Amino acid sequence: MATTTLIYDGTFEGLLSAVFEVYTHRLQTVNLHAGEWLTSALFEDVIKVVTDETRAARVLKGLKERVSHIGVQRLYAAHLAGMVGEDLNLLGYIRYAFDSPMNIEEDYGNRYVVRVSELVRMVRREKHRMEAFVRFQQLTDGTFYAAIEPDFNVLPLLIRHFKSRYADQKWIIYDIKRKYGLFYDLHDVQFINLDFSDDNKAANVMASFSEEEGIYQQLWKNYFNSVNIASRKNTKLHVRHMPKRYWKHLTEKI
Repeated sequence: MATTTLIYDGTFEGLLSAVFEVYTHRLQTVNLHAGEWLTSALFEDVIKVVTDETRAARVLKGLKERVSHIGVQRLYAAHLAGMVGEDLNLLGYIRYAFDSPMNIEEDYGNRYVVRVSELVRMVRREKHRMEAFVRFQQLTDGTFYAAIEPDFNVLPLLIRHFKSRYADQKWIIYDIKRKYGLFYDLHDVQFINLDFSDDNKAANVMASFSEEEGIYQQLWKNYFNSVNIASRKNTKLHVRHMPKRYWKHLTEKI
């Protein structure tokens, strides 16, 4: 039987649109890839999936009838991992949910359920790290800016936490790796893209910092040094809780 390869745009709506294609064309043996895919396989058909909000909504509605609200959230979180080669596992999970006569969320004997659970744990761990490690710096217009480079695309999962915790100030959290960010204007959170001439400026916007920002940074560094007891230093434990890849965006480490 020939394999059909579906190419989608990498969005969650695109994933659901791909599911619509699978059931509309009654596809059996399927590959799923985000982005562009060039193949020379003799018996492989390729379908470019067009992301369609109406079709995606229909699939999502059906999915909500088969898994819980938490189950849908977990699937979304797993998709945010954005790991190469995992698209087919997400598709397998969704197909299993649709084809099974019962709820499959706790069926850890199924490899797709197990893998989605593993992806969710990794994404949530990164989300919690970002909530702990984000360091805002005040810009000249009063907006607070933070640059991050998470392993996974966790920005959408940070909205509730930071909107609640910093409700009285404008802020931007920018994902340098994925080149988009969140902007909170005291009312709503919007997704934004900033036009940097080079990647370094996304992480280092010193020219736009307010005069007070340097004072705040020095106070924070002094506080960090004062509570860092040399005789109790445990570098291995410190790195375990605060991996070195985050240090360049931490005020106390700069």
